[in-house]
Amino acid sequence: MLKGFRNFILRGNVVDLAVAVIIGGAFGQVVNSFVADVLTPLIGALGGATDFSAIKLGPIALGKFINALVNFLVVAAAIYFLVVTPMNEVAKRRKGEEASAPPPEPPEEVKLLREILAELRKRA
Repeated sequence: MLKGFRNFILRGNVVDLAVAVIIGGAFGQVVNSFVADVLTPLIGALGGATDFSAIKLGPIALGKFINALVNFLVVAAAIYFLVVTPMNEVAKRRKGEEASAPPPEPPEEVKLLREILAELRKRA
């Protein structure tokens, strides 16, 4: 039973997933700091106060929801424009490089089969 658990833990997918979670958490901190310490003060300087937590609709703290919504939109925009868009551009450039490369030389077996097929077509 322990051997099976060890094999499960040491499988490449589990290790890759663990690394992805750790890196994702660290990257999340970087993005949150960028939003809280750079973008939010810039938005506040341009448009006034960025803290809506004081807004209430009776007993409902509507301002906290607005703060969370604005924070989500700013984080989503930052990730999209700073990560997704550049990565899509890199992928598009890589795909263009691969498309312009000549196709690989077929194996000898394929060449031989093509020659046999050509001979059979001549005889028919």
